[in-house]
Amino acid sequence: MPELSAVQREAFANKVRQGFNTTDVALEFGLMTAEVSEAFNAWYRGQDVGEELADILIYVAGLAEILGVDLDHEVRHKLAINQERVYVPLPNGTLVKRSPG
Repeated sequence: MPELSAVQREAFANKVRQGFNTTDVALEFGLMTAEVSEAFNAWYRGQDVGEELADILIYVAGLAEILGVDLDHEVRHKLAINQERVYVPLPNGTLVKRSPG
């Protein structure tokens, strides 16, 4: 699989080729939210959710390019942070981050 930076560049290049939005950040967040809803609905109905998840990733990658965010770097950084986090269960079983100290 290509690095996220390559996916990010291609998602944005496709927006340019197709004449899609490349400047309205609020619109991109709204459209991405709609894609999340479509993925949920597909999953809820027992349909194939893979294509919908791909749409979400493409929107995230395109938005990252619009905002000048190095998504590959940020995801790797966040994964490293998450690996070190410690979670504890609440009485209802929900896991929450343990507070430092």
